[in-house]
Order: sequence, then structure tokens, then C-alpha cells
Amino acid sequence: MASDGDSGLPAEPAERVRAILERVVDALDVEANVEVDEDPEQIVGRVDGEDVGLLIGRRGQTIDAVQLLCYRAAFRGLQERKRVVVDAAGYRERRQEAIERQADRAADRALKTGKEIELDPMSPTERRVVHQYLKDRAGVETFSEGEEPERCVIVAPLLSD
Repeated sequence: MASDGDSGLPAEPAERVRAILERVVDALDVEANVEVDEDPEQIVGRVDGEDVGLLIGRRGQTIDAVQLLCYRAAFRGLQERKRVVVDAAGYRERRQEAIERQADRAADRALKTGKEIELDPMSPTERRVVHQYLKDRAGVETFSEGEEPERCVIVAPLLSD
């Protein structure tokens, strides 16, 4: 397998993601398996095993950082890019479901009260979940406000004429 210069990483983006995740798992000294799948839209790296909470980190900050690192390394020096998702023990799916429930409650409250509802600060990935989830919801709109790391989503009722 060809290597990327001095980095010791494989040439293919999905294999680069695998190599980085394996290095992270080794460095954290956790017993875990790494699986990487690729389709035309994205590369998904999954880590399953014992103590993967260490990889997830507080409020998902560690796994978000690892995901960004994987993305940057996967496509370093390449023009063509796609999304990279890193998950550990199903964290992303559970977190997405929790965020969608929170978005539903905020949309219901915005419609009931006629006021803007501010959600807790979220990562860019989590804010994207809210925007995508509520984009087709009648009567509400979403937008982000504030500066990182305190940037949050506002769910607002659409004003009727």
C-alpha cells in the first residue's frame, strides 16, 4: 500500500481513517475494534469495545476532535473530499435521537408561545442535526447564534401575516 510522504499513513482516505483510529485506540489503551465503511457520500469509522467512553469524552468533545483529525488526514493533499463520521459504541445515533427530541420540544414550545426558543450550546455537527431535522417542520425556522464554543440553535416561530 502506498504511503503519504513521511506521515506513515496509507494513500487511500478510508485506510487513513482506519490507521488514525487504530492509533488513537492504542494511545488511549482501550480494548476496541475499529471498522471503517465507505460509500459515495461518506467514510464512517466505528469503534466498539470496552471503555470507549474515554474516546467519546465530555459532551462528545473528544470524538468530535478525533473526527476532525480523521477528516483532515484522510483528505490531506487531495482535491476530492467527502464527509467523515467517527462513532463509538453507537454514541452518534443515541446523541442524534436525543437532539431530535430536544428539537421537537423546542419547536412545540415556539409554536405554543410564539417566542424564540434557545437550545443549549452545541457542536457544529449537533447544530446541523437540528437544522436538518426541523427544516421541513411547518411554522418554525432555525438559525445559529453566538460564538464558539457557546454557539447555539434558535428555534423560532414563523411570523404569520
